Amino acid sequence: MHAAVRAPAVAGTFYPGDPATLRDAVDAFVGAGPADPRVPKALVVPHAGYVYSGPIAGSAYATLRPARGRIRRVVLLGPAHRVPVRGLAIPEAEVLATPLGELRVDERLRELVPWVPRNALAHAYEHSLEVQLPFVLRVLGPDVTVAPFVVGDASADDVARVLSALWGGDETVILISTDLSHYLPYEVARRVDRDTAARIVAHDVALEGERACGARALAGLALVAQARELEVVPLDLRTSGDTAGARDEVVGYGAFAYYEPDHHAPIVGQTSSERLTSIARAAIEVALGVPGAKLAPPRVEEAWLRAPGAVFVTLRDRETGELHGCTGSLEARRTLYEDVCENAVAAALRDPRAPAIDARDAPSLVVEVSELSPLERVYTRSREALLDLLVPFEHGWVLSWRGRRGTFLPQVWQSIPEPRMFLSELERKAGLAPGFWAPDLEIYRYRVTSHAEPHPDRPSPVPSRPRS
Repeated sequence: MHAAVRAPAVAGTFYPGDPATLRDAVDAFVGAGPADPRVPKALVVPHAGYVYSGPIAGSAYATLRPARGRIRRVVLLGPAHRVPVRGLAIPEAEVLATPLGELRVDERLRELVPWVPRNALAHAYEHSLEVQLPFVLRVLGPDVTVAPFVVGDASADDVARVLSALWGGDETVILISTDLSHYLPYEVARRVDRDTAARIVAHDVALEGERACGARALAGLALVAQARELEVVPLDLRTSGDTAGARDEVVGYGAFAYYEPDHHAPIVGQTSSERLTSIARAAIEVALGVPGAKLAPPRVEEAWLRAPGAVFVTLRDRETGELHGCTGSLEARRTLYEDVCENAVAAALRDPRAPAIDARDAPSLVVEVSELSPLERVYTRSREALLDLLVPFEHGWVLSWRGRRGTFLPQVWQSIPEPRMFLSELERKAGLAPGFWAPDLEIYRYRVTSHAEPHPDRPSPVPSRPRS
């Protein structure tokens, strides 16, 4: 069975259709790469014809060059120009073709955002997404996957929900495709675009569509970036009058990089996923007395490890996937570094479902650290109403009633994908009868960023009750 392919719609018009010419053009726009070793979590990039906006896009994509081989997924959002779209839409296609080769659509996309509908027509002719693909291929390589969204009349919350579901770790970068002002005289456009750039840097969620055609996607990113305290750095701000067009009516283009706080965005070398799992492994090996094991404190520049954090640590057998332990914290009561260390040791030595491991077992373990967002209290009037809120793979859930408490991480949806069964098993885990309901039942949900060592493709086990 052949994979469905989206063919290029604007090759030869917005950008060169000849592969060699296109390759040379993209490489020239990107240049040698940035001096700043930080890699951004998100970029804002323009989407006009390359002769007009290619140099500005290149200044943004250059920041990703140090992360080639590390970034494995690109979440790409662009505005609908040709087909009306309600909310957001993902493609029917499994493969995105370009003159430079193909990129695969993330195979888990429908699973991760099941509420977003598919719309082949909206994607078929949408240039705001297509013009980014040659840059992605040349800068990040053909092995990355793409999660593409056409954004229609979506609210900022709609976009933020999608971005949060796909935020991931260092393996994921977010791209927002937008141009700025349209068809203003040159000096007016420059003044308007400077003001728009200042509002983007300030995480303004109320940008008007006439200032940026991708204003809805920008607003959603602003919500998430503000909550996560991302720093926005302007990279380039020009118009078509600066690149290849006349100046009586111009289109504005901007490039912006979003960096995670305290340089949490990875510096070339060890990623934050590798750092967290290495801390967990070192804590376990020190506790087990593995010869030569050392646990170093956070480095001076690693302020993110000294910030409050809550994690679960899961240990599995490298060959069989069998659970060896899973413990965690639901709330941030100590630093992220301390919470990783404490829960790693607890998972190795104090999970009652599995025998305690010893130093000989350490090499056979695969470590996964799940970093939790703050708990969000959920208020609902009935169990049936709660079932309507359960979206597979989106949240972890907590039930708490009179001293009884249980949680399932979002990874548990992999083994219990049906909401009614998921809730029944969570009730059982919390020490409640299946079907239980009480007016004073407390319900919480949270999101997870998963950091895992490489391991065979095995189902995720059901985690144990958190220890505090």
